[in-house]
Amino acid sequence: MSVDGTPQAPFELGADDRAKLDAIREALLDPSPRRIGRLDQWGLADEYEVYAEIARYAEVSLTMADGTVLDASLSVPKDLAPGQVCPAVVLPAPLISVGHQAYLGMISRWTRGGYVVLAYSQRGLAKSTGEIHVAGPQDVADATEVINWLIEQDGVDAERIGFFGASYGAGTSLLAAAQDRRIKAVAGASAWTDLFASLYENGTRHLKAFEALVSLFGEDRCSKEFREIIQKIRANTIDDEVREFAEARSPKNHLNAYNDAATPILMTTTWHETIFSVPAVIDFHSRLTGPKALLVQVGDHGNAELPGLFGLSAKPTDMAYRWMDHHLGGSAGDGAAPRFDVRSEYMFNPLSDVRHLSWDDYALPKKRFHLADAASGTSDGQLVEGTAAAGWTRSVKATGTGTDIVVAPQLIRTGLAERLGLPHVYKTADVDRSLAAVFATAPLDQATRVRGDLELRVTVTPQQSDATIVAYLLDHNPTTGRAHIVTHAPYTFTAEQAGRATTATFPLQPADYVLAKGHQLQLVIDTHDPFFTTPNTTTPVFTLDITSPEGTESYLDIPLHPVD
Repeated sequence: MSVDGTPQAPFELGADDRAKLDAIREALLDPSPRRIGRLDQWGLADEYEVYAEIARYAEVSLTMADGTVLDASLSVPKDLAPGQVCPAVVLPAPLISVGHQAYLGMISRWTRGGYVVLAYSQRGLAKSTGEIHVAGPQDVADATEVINWLIEQDGVDAERIGFFGASYGAGTSLLAAAQDRRIKAVAGASAWTDLFASLYENGTRHLKAFEALVSLFGEDRCSKEFREIIQKIRANTIDDEVREFAEARSPKNHLNAYNDAATPILMTTTWHETIFSVPAVIDFHSRLTGPKALLVQVGDHGNAELPGLFGLSAKPTDMAYRWMDHHLGGSAGDGAAPRFDVRSEYMFNPLSDVRHLSWDDYALPKKRFHLADAASGTSDGQLVEGTAAAGWTRSVKATGTGTDIVVAPQLIRTGLAERLGLPHVYKTADVDRSLAAVFATAPLDQATRVRGDLELRVTVTPQQSDATIVAYLLDHNPTTGRAHIVTHAPYTFTAEQAGRATTATFPLQPADYVLAKGHQLQLVIDTHDPFFTTPNTTTPVFTLDITSPEGTESYLDIPLHPVD
């Protein structure tokens, strides 16, 4: 997504990126001086002159057993000696209108590194025929047929096949590797591992992200099964059918297959990922026993790898080249060996680069901050260490509109601004305290880091069925009144819990964030966020009482420690 001329659709490309892809495609199909010369405006002409000398590119159609035709492209090194074979990398498309052409900027790099490259659009996407099954069993079967076709091509080493994918392509790659052991290595950018957790967090639908994905798929191209699931999710009918649909498309359910085969798996995600569950990716990575690596970056879904898809340097794609080189024997990377660890950036500094051996080594120990009533002469509640605080109550109204504190004002684009060092600014002094409860630490006496997992326990009495709370943790500068989001999580109470004091204990999204000396952590508990669709938007105004009963006092566990 371009910084300049970024379109309104969160997943679409800007005009310059579209023009660049078109020019690359034309130069690959027709490597004439005129076509290659057009790439000079992006500084790419020399690269594609070299490519034209060493490789050939073709657009191909792959016909599946049921007659479905997948749109694809194939790049093969030229002038191979008789019997000479190369490793191959397969690139299932991300969920974007151009399909497999999203990878055009990578093809030269892969091929110059000695790989045969096959990129394809899964059924129902872009120019491929058939219906969209959302990385279901049919898509996995297609991946096997794609491999069958690939190994029949000249120069392909059937023993050295890897899959790289971004977003939708990452899920397809992981699920295919669980079923087809000819896939010797996987790299997935903006990956998912638990589709149900991505759709439905703590009883709360991620409907804004879901509708954005459905819009990009195009409902008319979706299978009957998927269309029925879409309607159930919209109606908040989260039944066994929805769960089974999601479970069949969740790599976490194939851990034994990955571990038995010791499949090398590299995954990347982002701290403010709004599409797929970050805790699920972390848990999956932690439970893998084969070669593995995890990268967590600043931003939102797809932000970090996008420059790499266009042939520029980016951590996700640079790591993918190294990953495949190490496991398949190519030379697309920089010659450095991959690291088998957890690599991260902290918010909002994409230039930071931190390494730890594992998630357990990475995550700092949690400290318990108790939610307490306001100090004398103040109105907001407190976050305090030490003795648990019981006996207070904060009542907030659920009106269906909530406050100006939200997960992300814009899907994808808010995260992109974070990568550019421009995180969204919240003014918590302007928050209507009748609509949200606010708790804050004292100003920090030194620079402090939040790194790892967080957990909130709070008791709520909702006076309406299916009420939702959304907890936000913010970095607040009391001097300027400006605040930035650190992390969040929703929680929805069931109809049976209406009118009853219910203690909810749930994780917030993991975080890596550095707070300056003098700043505060603020916990805001709201009743609505447009990112989540809740019944609060259609019911009359009602009250939620937030309390801290003796014996189940409310707290927030935060991995908060001084900066080294």
